[in-house]
Amino acid sequence: MLFTFSLVASLCAAAGAKPILTPIQMIEAAGPAAGVVITKCSAPGQLALAYDDGPYQYTQKLVDTLTSGGAKGTFFVTGTLYGCIYGQKAALQSAYANGHQIASHSWTHPQNFGSLSTADLTSQMTKLETALVNIIGVKPTYMRPPYLATGGNVLPTMKTLGYRVITDDIDTNDWNNYTPAQSQALFTKAGASGNGHIPLMHETYAGTVNTLTPWLINWAKTNNLKIVTVAQCLGDPTGAYVNGTGNSQTTC
Repeated sequence: MLFTFSLVASLCAAAGAKPILTPIQMIEAAGPAAGVVITKCSAPGQLALAYDDGPYQYTQKLVDTLTSGGAKGTFFVTGTLYGCIYGQKAALQSAYANGHQIASHSWTHPQNFGSLSTADLTSQMTKLETALVNIIGVKPTYMRPPYLATGGNVLPTMKTLGYRVITDDIDTNDWNNYTPAQSQALFTKAGASGNGHIPLMHETYAGTVNTLTPWLINWAKTNNLKIVTVAQCLGDPTGAYVNGTGNSQTTC
């Protein structure tokens, strides 16, 4: 029996074959389940900086700040909230090329996202998918719902579409007029122990880009945290995207 196993293993290795995964390993390899709310990283020692509502005029600056600080960020982008997404094509391509994660935040960021029909939710997601395929060549498998709305048809629809649903465990309240110092205090209070944080931040605020983000890069280094993408912090480093179908559109 030992000889047979060794022989098979040797032949597989010689042929460059990948080992056969058990059912549990297959599930783990597939990454987080779709349509299930995720609030934190799956392991300690990391921090996943996640920014909503872009792309915007600060996107390239944020990409540069993260990259120069040795950090990876996740950009939950929309199609039209702060202008047409194609207007920031170069910044999104720069983010993608530098290893940051591009994820979905819906096409128009509707205030009633949580009460939309399945058809309308699907339209919100697929319109953005097409634009992202046009811009970066792939479509995302991660999303954060506008206003963190996960009720109604949201989760069943995201499951059908194959989206991992991200919310947060620290709300920086930058959207609520918190100063960077007030947001920083939230991280200091939460601490760096336990599974890594996935904060709610917005790349549309100068204070978040210019002050809070550099502070968080230093805070992470002080606390021996690695700043990674949301997919990486969930043990899914290769699962952030799938192939999709684009078109010739270049405007919204």
